[in-house]
Amino acid sequence: MNFELDEIFIEEDSRASALARRVIEALSPRVPIRFVADARAATLADRNAADPFGKGKRRMVIMRRRGAFLMGCPAASARYACCGYLVLALASNCPMDCSYCFLQDYLADNPGFQVYSNYADAFAELGRLAAGSPERQFRVGTGEFADSLAFDSITGVAREFVEFFAAHRNLTLELKTKTDEIDGLLSIEPRGATMVSWTVSPERVYRTSERRTAPPSARLRAARCVLEAGYRVAFHLDPIIAYPGAEDDYPRLAEEILDTVAPEKISFVSMGSLRMTPALRTAARRRFPDDPMLLGEDILCPDGRYRAFTPLRLRLYRQIADRFSRAGAPVQTYLCMEPASVHRRIFAAEAPTPADARERLCCAG
Repeated sequence: MNFELDEIFIEEDSRASALARRVIEALSPRVPIRFVADARAATLADRNAADPFGKGKRRMVIMRRRGAFLMGCPAASARYACCGYLVLALASNCPMDCSYCFLQDYLADNPGFQVYSNYADAFAELGRLAAGSPERQFRVGTGEFADSLAFDSITGVAREFVEFFAAHRNLTLELKTKTDEIDGLLSIEPRGATMVSWTVSPERVYRTSERRTAPPSARLRAARCVLEAGYRVAFHLDPIIAYPGAEDDYPRLAEEILDTVAPEKISFVSMGSLRMTPALRTAARRRFPDDPMLLGEDILCPDGRYRAFTPLRLRLYRQIADRFSRAGAPVQTYLCMEPASVHRRIFAAEAPTPADARERLCCAG
């Protein structure tokens, strides 16, 4: 998969970094490269552009991260049943352009595609996490603010983290992607410490709403390949969108997943409905006015996000969860950004605590 860039900005402090050298070697002279003293200005939105967010995606900014790399999942809240996920921020924004993506709102002011040259500083943070609670398991993902593998053929960062996590028995790395960019992973021995997860949607959603992503069939083939190479695999059905035909398409997608990966080999499946803050809803509909997936009926929920009517969400969740429960082997399935009351209605059980969920998801598969 090739993603087009208009320009690359490299902070002077990052000029000699291994990351900058790899990017320059891979992309120069095809893409103009500028060196700047402080790259933060290059991340800002160009308000004169017709599509400031879309333009920002095409501008790579290599810079130092000035804050911590490791943080709690931004979706975590006392309102929701929580999976205990930790986020490792190695980049910001994504070269793909899904119409429903929350980054359109979250990164509206700083849409430049940031890649952090001092990513090796994250190893010290991870080391402290592992050593501080050696009896606990932690699932750490790099795919919250940027796709984990979209530019990995250029940056080569994933390899170093796979090798680091392989040496720490209580850390599990999750690489989340909508690509089939797995070549860099196939020559590494993950030793069970890394799972690669795919966000997957029905073909209809892919064609209308997931620009520059790999087709769902290619994502599933890639999952099969990394499984055979020793990685664990997981899937995110998120966002689940309540459109006409969804009740046929999502169970069919579950069948396709199970036809590709045996149920006992799936670490987990997460499910989450399309949810949008008013600002995200406005931004997405402005950028993609003809996308039918953004025009369904929804209601404003108590947490300030628009979602499909509860009966529609519950029906889709039940259909999908039921198919995985009948797969012939247990498949860990959980809900993302839904209250505990919804969890009880889908699974007829109380939602696990974040600590329990973290342990289960780290050890499954």
